[in-house]
Amino acid sequence: ALAARAEWDLTPFDHRAAVVLKAADLISTKYRAQMLAATMIGQGKNLYQAEIDSTCELIDFLRFAVQYASELRDVQPLHHSPTTWNRLVYRGLEGFVAAISPFNFTAIGGNLAGVPALLGNAVLWKPSDTSMLANYLTFQILREAGLPDGVINFVPCDGPVFGDTITKSPDLALINFTGSTRTFKHLWKQVGENIDTYRTFPRLIGECGGKNFHLLHPTADVDHAVSCSVRASFEFAGQKCSACSRIYVPESLWPKVKEGLLELTKDISVGPPHEVQHMYSSVIDDKSFGRLKDALSRAKNDSELTILAGGGCSDSVGYVVEPTIIQTSNPQHEFLKTEFFGPVLTVYVYKDNEWDNVLKLVDQASSYSLTGSIFARDRSVIRQCEEELRQSTGNFYINDKCTGSIVGQQPFGGTRSSGTNDKAGAPSYMLKYVNTWAVKETMVSSANWSHPSTTP
Repeated sequence: ALAARAEWDLTPFDHRAAVVLKAADLISTKYRAQMLAATMIGQGKNLYQAEIDSTCELIDFLRFAVQYASELRDVQPLHHSPTTWNRLVYRGLEGFVAAISPFNFTAIGGNLAGVPALLGNAVLWKPSDTSMLANYLTFQILREAGLPDGVINFVPCDGPVFGDTITKSPDLALINFTGSTRTFKHLWKQVGENIDTYRTFPRLIGECGGKNFHLLHPTADVDHAVSCSVRASFEFAGQKCSACSRIYVPESLWPKVKEGLLELTKDISVGPPHEVQHMYSSVIDDKSFGRLKDALSRAKNDSELTILAGGGCSDSVGYVVEPTIIQTSNPQHEFLKTEFFGPVLTVYVYKDNEWDNVLKLVDQASSYSLTGSIFARDRSVIRQCEEELRQSTGNFYINDKCTGSIVGQQPFGGTRSSGTNDKAGAPSYMLKYVNTWAVKETMVSSANWSHPSTTP
């Protein structure tokens, strides 16, 4: 990677961009079916979820990155003193970028590795063990598009081994991470422990978990809020960083909301991803299944929880967890705080006259701050939510579900335990991958050393 970096960084931007744009075109044409199949088979996504991820979003990441990077190169000093010329050069980082991608979105892997490469960096890409097929196909497509040897290096390996290796290298320039909060904190700690060994201060980008909410005001459109909540909670078995896993409902609306949630949930079909009638298939692996099974077992024996729908799971064929809705009487319950990363939605019903307190509860109940939605038809309430929940999310939705951010429309990322909020899919995202060089050139020589004040 280090051997390839210098030449790749000096490769004119237009030629680097051509590689990335060709990869996007190959995904949209020649490899579209293979990308869909790899994501469906490897990660268990149904056809719709695979399409919006492995083709649409990945293509958008690559094409928008070229556009944003091109615009960044046009950002130059506005002023030049007489006989001087100033310019900014957007170099790649000195060292290597370590990209660590998750299982749940094929597009994220392509983004974490592809965008740094576009900006002139060399990348070590460690994919998730459970998304190897689609990620390797993405890597192969980039190679077919003309990416030179050593620019992106596909490195499947044990997570701790990879983390220990990169954080001990003096040439680490950036960790580009999407995954669990626990793992990201560990990597950050390792960087801190090795800070004296690095050639430069490593940058860290982290997009981690979330305990994302839907908050209904008494003026909410119930049918719309219910539909959004079911989709946000159960699409791809709730295995999205942005998935809704807690919902706050006013007492006056609860009977209708409950009826709607149960009615829609009972119609959810779970089965093999290639059968289009299913909303989702298995959860990703036995570890995820075990965590969810344990959580549901605890729920069944918890006096503060009532299982309204689902609650069952089976590993006889795949790792199937039923879409589950749980009501709690305790606003501080673990199920309103802990990310389970599965098809489990917890409901808290609040008294209508406790609205102001509920806003504080939503903000403070969880350590995460990734996505959240409010449902209200009163504009003053919407404004109040924007003010009170200003730090509660990185992506805030008004009368919409808390999933489904689109590149170029809703750049994605969160704060607090949810990450560094560098906003993948935004123009500012490009700045994380460049080492800006300010160059001043004097055009006219002068032998006069004196200051104006010393001249008679």
